[in-house]
Amino acid sequence: AYLTVSIEPLPPVVVGDAVTLKCNFKTDGKMREIVWYRVTDGGTIKQKIFTFDAMFSTNFSQMENYRKREDLVYQSTVRLPEVRISDNGPYECHVGIYDRATREKVVLASGNVFLNVMAPPTSISVLAADTPAPFSRYQAQNFTLVCVVSGGKPAPLVYFKRDGEPIEATPLPEPPAGASSWAPRNLLHRDLDDTKVPKSLAAEGELGMGNPFPTADPPRGLAAERDSVTESIPETVVSREFPRWVHMAEPIYYFRHTHAPVSDGTVEARATLTWTLNPQIDNEALFSCEVKHPALSMPMQSEVTLVAPKGPKITMTPTRARVGDTVRILVQGFQNEVFPEPLFTWTRVGSRLLDGSAEHDGKELVLERVPAELNGSMYRCTAQNPLGSTDTHTRLIVFENPNIPRGPEDSNGSLPGHRGFRFVLALTLTVILELT
Repeated sequence: AYLTVSIEPLPPVVVGDAVTLKCNFKTDGKMREIVWYRVTDGGTIKQKIFTFDAMFSTNFSQMENYRKREDLVYQSTVRLPEVRISDNGPYECHVGIYDRATREKVVLASGNVFLNVMAPPTSISVLAADTPAPFSRYQAQNFTLVCVVSGGKPAPLVYFKRDGEPIEATPLPEPPAGASSWAPRNLLHRDLDDTKVPKSLAAEGELGMGNPFPTADPPRGLAAERDSVTESIPETVVSREFPRWVHMAEPIYYFRHTHAPVSDGTVEARATLTWTLNPQIDNEALFSCEVKHPALSMPMQSEVTLVAPKGPKITMTPTRARVGDTVRILVQGFQNEVFPEPLFTWTRVGSRLLDGSAEHDGKELVLERVPAELNGSMYRCTAQNPLGSTDTHTRLIVFENPNIPRGPEDSNGSLPGHRGFRFVLALTLTVILELT
């Protein structure tokens, strides 16, 4: 007797699909058994998922009277109604028949197939690296967008667009082992601020004895091996919100793509886009991260618009502060959608904060047990991100607190407790004098 077994190959399937594994075999012998296995741990473990034993089945009882000397063609199928990522891997079909010459001898053969289960990405998000970050109009700054794509298998193809147009970026090498998978390389190594050039050098340039500012075409990138160029601009046309340096050419973008396996069998992909930010042309620019994946019928995308903060909305509680109250000054939002996350800095105009510090970082400023001396004090909130900054002022008005008694002794700063002590002491002395 002879036996040949083969399993029909399967194309990649998507999570949730129904899959049928088909095992075809030819033999001229009598059926003994069919066993399906799922192979795991690199082939060291075989999990039995289906068994057909002809000795205890009536489905093939008619084969007892089958005497023709010709091949018998069979097919065994196993159906997985909703495949999961955990179903990914190899499967084997083992078939056993009785030899035609003797009923005691069993002939075995097997076939195998690999089930490739794909999973579309479940989430995509775009964020800014190193935020919140300050705004500097005196120094060019690198800026990095990070696109995080999770839940996909295999790793997706990730790319960036600006205002709907694909970005041609210079690829960066993989980061070394142990380093952050998406931390941008520092592409900027020198200060492009012309205001920090010593006046003596600037004077020499004006007199023709040396030009500290190159006049050649500026570079297209800010890699370490390239020179920097600064254009001199009249002070009268420089806005407070914009830097003193200007790029004459289109920015050079640097791109890095990494992926890391997750315990559930999926892959987390991170793509970074780094360039030298120019607030004059990048403010209100629309950047999108798009993902192509064989399990998706159309690209998946997430987009952000780079916007500087404008018109902070500040609230103060309580609205009518009294001496001894705890006052909270909070930034609730802006007149526009801001990206990336701003950095908030609080200062007191003309003096230090209540705790003695020069400034406080965060969206909220808390003043514990405000004294009457803070009445009329002005507080400034500076909100800034790499695209620009804005200042907002608010004045604190402190009213008298009727729950705190006042008297002549309070005028010199004495506490109410001290006033009560003095009253008791005076009363005690009066009683002693009357007794004597």
